[in-house]
Amino acid sequence: MKVLLAAINAKYIHSNPAVYSLRAYAADFENYTEIAEYTINHKAEAILADLYRRDPQVIAFSCYIWNWRLVQELLMEVPKILPDTDIWLGGPEVSYDAQRILQEYPELTGIMIGEGEETFSELMAYYCRRDREIADIAGLCLPGIGMTGERRLVDLDQLPFLYTNMADFAHRIIYYESSRGCPYSCSYCLSSIEKRVRLRSLEKVKQELAFFLAHKVPQVKFVDRTFNCVHSHALEVWNFLLENDNGVTNFHFEISADIMTEEELAVLSKMRPGFVQLEIGVQSVNTDTIREVHRIMDLGKLKKVVSRIREGKNIHLHLDLIAGLPFENYDSFVRSFDEVYAMEPDQLQLGFLKVLKGSALYEKAEEYGICYRSRPPYEVLYSKWVSYEEILRLKRVEEMVELYYNSGQFGNTLKMLMRLFPSPFRFYERLAAYYEEQGYFTESPARIYRYTILLAFAVLVDPAGEELYRQLLTYDLYLREKCKSRPPFAEDLSPYRTQLRCREKDKREHLDVFFYPVWEEDPKCVQKRRDTPAFVRFSYEKREPLHHNAQIIVEAESLT
Repeated sequence: MKVLLAAINAKYIHSNPAVYSLRAYAADFENYTEIAEYTINHKAEAILADLYRRDPQVIAFSCYIWNWRLVQELLMEVPKILPDTDIWLGGPEVSYDAQRILQEYPELTGIMIGEGEETFSELMAYYCRRDREIADIAGLCLPGIGMTGERRLVDLDQLPFLYTNMADFAHRIIYYESSRGCPYSCSYCLSSIEKRVRLRSLEKVKQELAFFLAHKVPQVKFVDRTFNCVHSHALEVWNFLLENDNGVTNFHFEISADIMTEEELAVLSKMRPGFVQLEIGVQSVNTDTIREVHRIMDLGKLKKVVSRIREGKNIHLHLDLIAGLPFENYDSFVRSFDEVYAMEPDQLQLGFLKVLKGSALYEKAEEYGICYRSRPPYEVLYSKWVSYEEILRLKRVEEMVELYYNSGQFGNTLKMLMRLFPSPFRFYERLAAYYEEQGYFTESPARIYRYTILLAFAVLVDPAGEELYRQLLTYDLYLREKCKSRPPFAEDLSPYRTQLRCREKDKREHLDVFFYPVWEEDPKCVQKRRDTPAFVRFSYEKREPLHHNAQIIVEAESLT
């Protein structure tokens, strides 16, 4: 008997903790289970061939919005090459529409509904021992029978630790959960269905975090929906991490900023730069929108907490927005964007509403006039408040934000350009229009060429500032990397070659000259051109820990 747990991840660096948890929980049958992980970039033919070579008697696919199309394609072909293999599905993408899926794919043996550890363990007992009827196993949806009964929620302390063999997760992000459920009722989110929060005991959590720290894994992403909703739990974990920092590992948490306590802020302020990153879902600043989606948020307090965290200059901050929510029209979203941008996050995630099966918003989509894609990821096309044309404009803005803001490669240049526009959104909107005019959306320019494009755009909107923008882009570029060749927009260094060579100390550094003090924070200072160039050293050996920029040393007021 071979039971194959098949996971199709969005990227190679991702892993699927669900299938590892199923296998670990059914430890009595470990010798009968295998895990196969693929990505959505694999061709269906390649996955099909691998499944055939493995020749399992049972395949269970883990189904999510990012892989459902590919799973559907496989469902049509697997029965042809493995006609005697039982096929099961599980995961959020199939838990809320199981009856229809069984009708659409009659070859399916069944679907596991909701939380799957105990259900899968009993299913393994059925296959290996045949000691019960399959219809007696709760948590299944079966052809001709329907639901077999509701499965009780598992005690999180009964879940085994997934990462005893770190070789399985080399070069991958580690996902970890210390809780399940969410106390909030946001109508667009599936986590709101289970309003009770279940916690893994702090004793176990500390033991498992100590394991990650001992193995110096690069990053651990907590998948807890609102990590700090139980303050005592969050505080204990953060204190433990603070006391056991290994100087290497980064921990990622999704939190609710407006419920942060002074104690929590105090602990976070002591963290090593880059040790922790926080993701905060703002989603919208429109009070009508927030109320309609049943979201609880004190925007004023959220802003103060974000400001406090930023002042510490030690925590990477991600802030999220969702376009397409009820009562959020284009102009309203512009206001939401500008307010969140003003909080100066390290990353601003501009997402689009996904109408998830099983969510409260899914039930009211018709009432809201929300039209969304019929296939995953079920993304909004238009609604009563925002047209398809406006969604397309927001998509273009999203791409500009990803390329120029979230990349962290153009920070000083962007700051100077912002002065020329009524708001940050209008800057990215105009930059997106320029990209479209030049045909760059279809050409997908290479990373280094994006500097040249931004320079051309800057000169278009501010011709008198060309020299300043050239130097800002040069500075931004060398902050991130020691280029093998001099970019075409940079200052000609040949007049200063002798002075630079005399000052050269380390091949891992870069020396440059600037007529503008581009390293200054105040834009007014940056715009004051010097008569003689300043001498700047970029050191890459010890980068700034939060953003990984080179260390900057202005070693002389002048080269002359």
